Amino acid sequence: MEIRHYQFDRITLDPEKCFGKPCIRGLRILVASILSYLSSGMSIDDILKEWPELEREDIYQALGYAAWAMEERVIPLEEPVAK
Repeated sequence: MEIRHYQFDRITLDPEKCFGKPCIRGLRILVASILSYLSSGMSIDDILKEWPELEREDIYQALGYAAWAMEERVIPLEEPVAK
């Protein structure tokens, strides 16, 4: 069963595709792969030439999803116990 992310409509999760990892529009192209290509130096245009089924907005949403997933969260620490 494919689920679209509530905030990023091009990001899908499906336990039967790519082990449930976030993909682009159910295409079996992982968000992590897009990030890896960008971090290796590929430009958005390079990626779009290599995978013509992708659209520019897919790449922007992959970046937005990654930023959302890595968003800082504050975790309260327990008060130190006096010795």
